[in-house]
Amino acid sequence: MSEQVHNRLAVVRAERKVSRQALADALGVHYQTIGYIERGQYNPSLDLALKAARHFGLPVEALFSLEPFQPLTTEIYGDNGRKQ
Repeated sequence: MSEQVHNRLAVVRAERKVSRQALADALGVHYQTIGYIERGQYNPSLDLALKAARHFGLPVEALFSLEPFQPLTTEIYGDNGRKQ
């Protein structure tokens, strides 16, 4: 059994205003594949992960990780804004 690959694909896609269909077309996959990846139901191949990273001009580790991502606000602002 393979380990789940966590991703920020939906976040980056929304930020860049790229539809699932447009991303799928750019990567040469079916648009449902993008949805499966975003929901964690399908781990992308290395080839597909690298293509997605290249498409957005980001390092692959900015989009995909074996560890869950921290919320972006935590990464940007740290724990300073966190209520106790």
